[in-house]
Amino acid sequence: MGNFFVKKPKITDVDRAILSLKTQRRKLAQYQQQLEAVIEAEKQAARDLIRDKKKERALKDVDNPLYILVQLQDIELSSKQKAVFESLKAGNNAIKAIQSEINLEDVQKLMDDTEEAKAYQDEISAILGEKLSTEDEEEILAEFENLEAQFISSLVVSIYLITNISISKLIH
Repeated sequence: MGNFFVKKPKITDVDRAILSLKTQRRKLAQYQQQLEAVIEAEKQAARDLIRDKKKERALKDVDNPLYILVQLQDIELSSKQKAVFESLKAGNNAIKAIQSEINLEDVQKLMDDTEEAKAYQDEISAILGEKLSTEDEEEILAEFENLEAQFISSLVVSIYLITNISISKLIH
C-alpha cells in the first residue's frame, strides 16, 4: 500500500546504452568460454588420435574442423564487434544528448555564484573570528550593565505594582 507515492525511476538513453554495453561484454565473455571449450575438445580429439598412432587422420581431421571453426569464429567475432560498435554509438549519442542539455554559460554562472557565496561565508567567518579590541569590549560591557540596570529597575517597578495591587485588594 505504501508504494503509491514511490516515484518510479525514468530510464534514460544513457541507462540503455550502459545496459547494452554490459550485455555485450557478458555475451562476449560467454562466447569466449564456448570457443575455448570447443577448441579444447578438438585438441583432445587430435591428441587421442595421435596417441592411437593415427597421426595422418589426426592432421586431416584437425585441419578441416579447425579451419571451419576459425572461419565461424571470425564471422561471430565480426558480428559481436558490430554489436559492440552499435552499443558504443548509442552511448556516444546519449552522452551528446546529455551535453546538449547543459549550457556552459549556466555552468560558469553557477561556479561564479558558488565562489561568491564561499567568499561571503569566509568574510563572515573572519569577522566573527576577530578579537575585540579593549575599547570594544569595555563598550559592550557598559551596554550590558546599562541593560541589566534597566531590567532590574523595571522588575522592581513591576514587583512594587504587584504588591501594591495585592495589598489594596486585601485592604478592601
